[in-house]
Amino acid sequence: MGEADKEQYLKRGTLAVLGVMKDLLRFQTPLMVNFSRGQFISRLLSADEDQVIFDLGSNALDNDLALQSGEVNIAAETHGAKVEFGLTGLQRVEFEGLPAFAASLPELVWQIQRREFFRVNAPLEPVFYCHSQWPDGRTARFRLQDLSLGGVGVLLDEALPEGLNRGDTFKNLRVDLAEYGHFEVTAQLLHIGERTVVTSKNETRATPRLSFRFTAIEPIQERQLQQVIFALERLARDKANRFQ
Repeated sequence: MGEADKEQYLKRGTLAVLGVMKDLLRFQTPLMVNFSRGQFISRLLSADEDQVIFDLGSNALDNDLALQSGEVNIAAETHGAKVEFGLTGLQRVEFEGLPAFAASLPELVWQIQRREFFRVNAPLEPVFYCHSQWPDGRTARFRLQDLSLGGVGVLLDEALPEGLNRGDTFKNLRVDLAEYGHFEVTAQLLHIGERTVVTSKNETRATPRLSFRFTAIEPIQERQLQQVIFALERLARDKANRFQ
């Protein structure tokens, strides 16, 4: 998506930006706070025309590093859209008797409606795989089921590890797309579920399924992924036409 395309998704001005903040507050949407030396999950505590206040992370070191950087980028996945914005002049304050972070209300917010993220199913052959590490450090491999500019859905060929939670961060998630290349991103686990199918023997088989969203993606990766999505969608359409 080029800069000209992104412009239509920008919310500018106090009223428009504050409206987005109020929605994040109302639904208690998890926030992924990214800074130069790390990231943590938070939530918005308050927002008005002057400032926004959000919760500290669970790790004291991350909080210190974020404060030292003075600037953070925040991403959130709502029920209807992906929201991103930057905050500068970060300060530690007290909110309702507890420590929190505060910054000036951002001048603009990037908000893309979920429907803009066209999702395409991965082909059955060849199988595309994603590689990363579980939170406990063990190697993880997933079968790619679908992908979009916002994230991926994957299937597991093994049982889920203990202690896996929504909100877990997977750094260096490598998405291998065979002839289409590969890319590495940081992703957040959004949903833990399963895919159920009925076999030829009329037996129900359940496969663990995980949904990830990309917390940050480089422009060159975005362009590459968009090209892959178009190619796979065209491939699926051509295949469907042959069987009609």
